[in-house]
Amino acid sequence: MRIFISSVRKGLEEERNALPGIVRAMGHTPVLFEDFSAQTTPSRQACLAALDSADVCIFLLGPSYGHVFPETGQSATHDEWVVAQTAGKPRWVYRKLGVTFEDVQQDFARTVEAYATGVFRDSFHDTAELMTKVVGKIKELESDRSPLSFAPLPQPIPLRWSLDQAGVKGGATLPLLELHAFPMGFAGYSARELEELGNSLADRVRRSGAVKNDVALTSSSSQEDATVNIPIGRPRTWNTPQPGELMEVRLHKSGQVSLRATLPRDSMGSILDQDALPQQVTSLLRFNGALDLIQRERIIVAIGVSDPNLTQIDRFNPHQSRTHAALSAYSRSFTLQTEPDESISLAALDTGAEEVAGVLSRALIKQHPSFS
Repeated sequence: MRIFISSVRKGLEEERNALPGIVRAMGHTPVLFEDFSAQTTPSRQACLAALDSADVCIFLLGPSYGHVFPETGQSATHDEWVVAQTAGKPRWVYRKLGVTFEDVQQDFARTVEAYATGVFRDSFHDTAELMTKVVGKIKELESDRSPLSFAPLPQPIPLRWSLDQAGVKGGATLPLLELHAFPMGFAGYSARELEELGNSLADRVRRSGAVKNDVALTSSSSQEDATVNIPIGRPRTWNTPQPGELMEVRLHKSGQVSLRATLPRDSMGSILDQDALPQQVTSLLRFNGALDLIQRERIIVAIGVSDPNLTQIDRFNPHQSRTHAALSAYSRSFTLQTEPDESISLAALDTGAEEVAGVLSRALIKQHPSFS
């Protein structure tokens, strides 16, 4: 198992020096910036690539925030936190006690500690205490415990759907996948809170890494929601296969966070791929979590597809368009929409995303009239 260790050195020198040895002693591979900084690729790029290869990430929070990089406006540790969060990496956070945090580091610590999606957070006074706690967490991970928990809903929750709002690209209607996460026990936002969060929504989308910096985002708001629209790419030729793409993020006054995305498609139409759909839903769940909008411990999650009569269950090949497909219009109208009857722990937007995506995707595809 590869364990990425993220922290600044200032104020954490002893702990950072000690962690690699204990990780190796337990038969695993520590990954640190110091091990791969002397490369032909830029150090930040090499660091994030190494993080992507890790199985779990350890974040140490000490008094210093670290150098702020002009490319991101954040420290290296903050960058690594966002990347690990978006990728759904298991994250263990340890905060050093008995030291005074810089103001900007205190703000970062609040962000990390407020994020309750199955992230383990703890504290320590000295190196010996930290080592003991890390050993315990490694043993726990080796036992492969699931971060998810499910509970029946006492009553139905009225989600806001957008299935009747078709996606338009080049004048043609495209079926859209939508995903909703609703926080349980949340009273909703005031008008002031919704406005403030709406103003930050585009920045949250960019910080997640889901869109490139040169992509133009369009924001809008009303008394009921705040929305960010993301333009989808245009294919090189009419028959170029296109993977699913995020195209809308919407925050409702109720606290519900909704995402809409195109499905994978080629010249023959949009595809419900039994392998690609769970992967896309997993990415959307983790992106939803990376927005850092939902803080309640339990949520409801649902997915649906607009204009499902324009979809086929098939295999998506990103390199080659299909030459034939089943008829895209069916003799009867139907809906593709999961109806939640359980709440899920917030780990569904993080370390449990893959498991939840599999459940939702299977339930959705089984509703399609061509499923057999």
